[in-house]
Amino acid sequence: MKNRPLGPFNVSAIGLGCMNLSHAYGAPVTAEQGEAVLMHALDQGVTLFDTAALYGFGANEDLVGKVLSRHRRRFTLASKCGMAGVDGKRVIDGRPATIQRTCEDALRRLRTDVIDLYYLHRWDKTVPIEDSVGALSDLVRQGKIQTIGLSEVSASTLRKAHAVHPITALQTEYSLWTRNPEIAVLQACKELGTAFVAFSPVARGFLTGTLTDVATLDAKDIRRSMPRFAPDHYAANLRLLDGLKTIATDAGCTLAQLAIAWLLQQGDHIIPIPGTTRIDHLDEDLAAAEVQLSPQVLARLDALMAPRAITAGRYNAQSQSEVDTEEFT
Repeated sequence: MKNRPLGPFNVSAIGLGCMNLSHAYGAPVTAEQGEAVLMHALDQGVTLFDTAALYGFGANEDLVGKVLSRHRRRFTLASKCGMAGVDGKRVIDGRPATIQRTCEDALRRLRTDVIDLYYLHRWDKTVPIEDSVGALSDLVRQGKIQTIGLSEVSASTLRKAHAVHPITALQTEYSLWTRNPEIAVLQACKELGTAFVAFSPVARGFLTGTLTDVATLDAKDIRRSMPRFAPDHYAANLRLLDGLKTIATDAGCTLAQLAIAWLLQQGDHIIPIPGTTRIDHLDEDLAAAEVQLSPQVLARLDALMAPRAITAGRYNAQSQSEVDTEEFT
């Protein structure tokens, strides 16, 4: 596996987003299946594992800790605070005392003395970003976390946070069908020396070509609340797949590999973290590190998947109000 810098760490160019194993896309996998995926990723050279207090309301951190804590020196561990499950509901809370408490809980679940990269999962807009980042910097001084990250924030917020404490990584959705980071935040990351971690690099399944009927989604699947996955909008977006399949065939790779390889070639500071519950899909994703796309293929992808070509927004009104990312107007 090729490597890329992530602050003081040197991590695999493709990491693993662990959320799918416990959260968001229907019933979680069995503990045995989750362990198999995590261990296979580690054995294949993945050295960046990404979890959060929110995922499974602590269950994902528990899983990662149980499976990987005995291999702690072999990988970089990332988790998140600022958004968690409280009494069965998702709550955004960036107050310093909450951040401190969430970290203590995370350390216990992850079975570790220190978290390598700790993100503010969402900026709590009732709390100045400087206060939340200040609380994270306290955790650095206490030796409980090594570095600080932010998730789903704008270039402006990144710069304000970076003035308080260096921001090692910014994590936001980025893929061929979600290109908002190109407005400003990718460049800001490059200027500040902040790594950009791209979640949902295969567009929550869309860019794999395997999800053709959204009616098959689990009743509790979060995609059911996302405008792009509404039946009419999704049907419109599916029309893009034929062109993508042609390009993937010409490039000699699968659709998922095309999507991840495209991301890797958008900048050396970009690290995709696809998530999966299946070992065969994991192997397919990781093989994207060996795919080199020609300038001609990149140009064809840019033309086909221009932001205006995608039907509907990525979040509903409530979820959109909770993020701070730039949007195309």
